[in-house]
Amino acid sequence: MVQRKFSPDYQINYLKKGATDVLKSARDYIHTGHTLLTHPLAGSIKPNETPYKSVMLEAEKKQLNFESVKIIEESIHTCEKFVSTARDDHQEVLIDFQYVDCSLIENAIAQALM
Repeated sequence: MVQRKFSPDYQINYLKKGATDVLKSARDYIHTGHTLLTHPLAGSIKPNETPYKSVMLEAEKKQLNFESVKIIEESIHTCEKFVSTARDDHQEVLIDFQYVDCSLIENAIAQALM
């Protein structure tokens, strides 16, 4: 849902992988100088409860942001703790999880544009 809604206006790197892989990909971007704009574990849904995880990063590369590195590493560690208890939901619930993920990014974009 995030990709469909925001790809016309923003660069979207869509990964059809698990939350841990998405966070590790974000970490790779952070190590090259991108900064986190959203907390990777924002929202009230645990990493094992949803197959959708969007992370917003600043497009411009700068110096390594150590706070972003710390947050992404802690988030990866937290996510890995939950992986073994991943859920297998029906399509109706998956759409709800997409909506929550999209809503979090939509709010983050609105905040970033202020």
